[in-house]
Amino acid sequence: MIRIRPMAESDLDLVLRIEQTCFPRAWTRAHFHAEIGSERATPVVAELDGRVAGYLCLTVLLDEAEILDLAVDPACRRSGIGAALLVWACDEAVRQGATLLRLEVRATSAPAIALYERFGFVRNGVRKAYYEQGVDALLMDKNLVEEDVNAV
Repeated sequence: MIRIRPMAESDLDLVLRIEQTCFPRAWTRAHFHAEIGSERATPVVAELDGRVAGYLCLTVLLDEAEILDLAVDPACRRSGIGAALLVWACDEAVRQGATLLRLEVRATSAPAIALYERFGFVRNGVRKAYYEQGVDALLMDKNLVEEDVNAV
């Protein structure tokens, strides 16, 4: 059973372990602490069988939302956690009045790109050599409509 709940300070050790495992240039404790304390941010964790298995940081400003960070513990991948986090992000963005959800992803991350495309995100641009070792960032958007948010 996957449970999504607000990220708490007490989650940060586990969140940082996942972050450092998943990303060469990982966010720091200060980044996550700032997200937890921000009025515009909504950071959440996904628990699988009672343990933190993934997380997502969402920010909404007016009618636009952005997924700033999303990761799933490699040991828990392919168990629906990424999909559950994306459903939550779409629902929460709509709840907060957003009509567009944006994100960026490493152009080399085929599994993540496939997941985002399955959820209706479309590619709309590239940031050349944005990530370490010259890896491009693929920019993706999803138009949010209340009736189709849970349709995936």
